[in-house]
Amino acid sequence: MTAHLSAPSLDLLAEQITALLKEPSTGHGLARTLRAAAKEIEISRYHHTSSRAWPNGRIDITPEKVQIGGGAHRIDGFYNIDAVPPADLLWDVREGIPLEDGSVQVMFSEHFLEHIDYPNSAKHYAREAHRVLAPGGRLVTGVPDAGFVLRHYPDNPSLSEEMIERWYAKRDCRGDINTFLDLINYVFRDQDDDPTYTPHLWAYDRVKLTQMFTEAGFRIVEPWDFDSAIANPKRQWGSVYVIATK
Repeated sequence: MTAHLSAPSLDLLAEQITALLKEPSTGHGLARTLRAAAKEIEISRYHHTSSRAWPNGRIDITPEKVQIGGGAHRIDGFYNIDAVPPADLLWDVREGIPLEDGSVQVMFSEHFLEHIDYPNSAKHYAREAHRVLAPGGRLVTGVPDAGFVLRHYPDNPSLSEEMIERWYAKRDCRGDINTFLDLINYVFRDQDDDPTYTPHLWAYDRVKLTQMFTEAGFRIVEPWDFDSAIANPKRQWGSVYVIATK
């Protein structure tokens, strides 16, 4: 069994980070790292609270439809598992999906996968999704489409302007997206130093999603016809969705 930091240890570490962030001598690079650590401590607190209730890593209920990392976007009839509130269950799926083998019919995630590290967490998530799905179960995944951006670089600057307007117009980083290549960097590895946003850690296209889910054991991986009853309509433009069948 993996050893966990105790709550008092996490509290002490969080207090030390807060104190260091207030120190004028704390440089920019260290401050960025400390803010990232503080966010991970918050996730760890939620996860440890839930994992103490289910120490074997499996919850008691067996939902047929599951959403991973949905945040505020809730789907009727789906059980939402996320690392931070709001969620039906607070759980860090980088540590595994807390559901029984072969118990889920449909699993959905949207603009989640790019926020976890590759290959360890991303491939582990794909294997876990395959494990918890019933035979014939389906995994629907949507991510920002790196291929879409690259196909238009560098010869379509007007499209880059539309991308910026759709994706970054309300962001503090808007003034720092000065070229098409800046835009590509944000799509691939959005590192905006703003606690509201979670960094992008890996970029995906349809080919990469197909390879990863096939490697995890899925029989079929094919394009998914966008359904606004499930997916967020604001995410459709510039995204790629696949459906993987066990």
